[in-house]
Amino acid sequence: MTDKLKNLREKIDAIDVRLVKLLSSRARLAQEAGHIKNGAAVYRPEREAQVLRRVAEMNPGPLADQALQRVYTEIMSACRALEEQMTVAFLGPEGTYSQEAALKHFGGLVPLAPCGSIDEVFRQAESGTVGYAVVPVENSTEGAVGRTLDLLLATEARVCGEVMLPIRQCLMSKGGGIKAIRKIYSHTQSLGQCQHWLSRHLPNAEQVAVVSNAEAARVAAIERGAAAIASRTAAELYGLELLAKNIEDESTNTTRFLVLGSHDAAPSGKDKTSLILATRNTPGAIHELLTPLASNGVSMAKLESRPARTGLWEYVFYVDIEGHRQDANVLRALAELERKASLFKNLGSYPAAVNR
Repeated sequence: MTDKLKNLREKIDAIDVRLVKLLSSRARLAQEAGHIKNGAAVYRPEREAQVLRRVAEMNPGPLADQALQRVYTEIMSACRALEEQMTVAFLGPEGTYSQEAALKHFGGLVPLAPCGSIDEVFRQAESGTVGYAVVPVENSTEGAVGRTLDLLLATEARVCGEVMLPIRQCLMSKGGGIKAIRKIYSHTQSLGQCQHWLSRHLPNAEQVAVVSNAEAARVAAIERGAAAIASRTAAELYGLELLAKNIEDESTNTTRFLVLGSHDAAPSGKDKTSLILATRNTPGAIHELLTPLASNGVSMAKLESRPARTGLWEYVFYVDIEGHRQDANVLRALAELERKASLFKNLGSYPAAVNR
């Protein structure tokens, strides 16, 4: 070992000593803050979003912003665990992208509760069995997750956060190579995200939709001639061989998840508000309904229509707007929308996803 390398390692060791002391001090302060909250929610999405944005703003490099934010996500996860062990529900079993989204958002020290369906995830959140829940709501390639939208219409849970998760699809099986594959299991959305690749490489294989990608991996692990499209994590969990990586048709393939809880979030400085609206089925009605957004300077980030259950050709509209419900211009716009709409439901305000 050269003297220069030895000197560098001694400096790193000295910094580690300081880091451990500083992290312990931070944890003690978090505990004190927890005592002051006196029973209030330990997880404050607006505060955590502000911390992560500030970390990126202060970052001098060479670590990438996302790398530093991931470190801080785990620090906050550890500090949160000192205050309260809250559980987060997700669409299971283990190895799904929903689990990845939950871990990305809450960190690795939060207890997770896998559920067998999106309906069960909602039930867990609504009953208070878990503190929070993570549900997929839309994919950049395949569009909205219809079941989530339907359940949002009826739920009393509030949206308090969102997660953007890049989706990297992998083809996996127990063995035998691509030529041995006769059947491919995956979630409907994942099959759709890989259609071009499948048409080129496995045009004759039967495609079977299942409740989750992890379930697909579980089935592929026990069925001869079967493969699954799922994540690398699922391949590791079920002992499958990766036959092809990154087979999604779009390299920017991303799924958006919502975080549900009993409360929404206070303003963080960069927020969204999600709404469900309906209006009479007449020409120009939707334009008239949304006029308050433009007149109050509120930007619309998303507009999604969904057939209503009240009658033929009736629709409800899922709208995401920029800003928090407490912002003055948003408050005015929401008041006008509520007066105009035949159905008005505010799902909650929450921090816009931090790219970590």
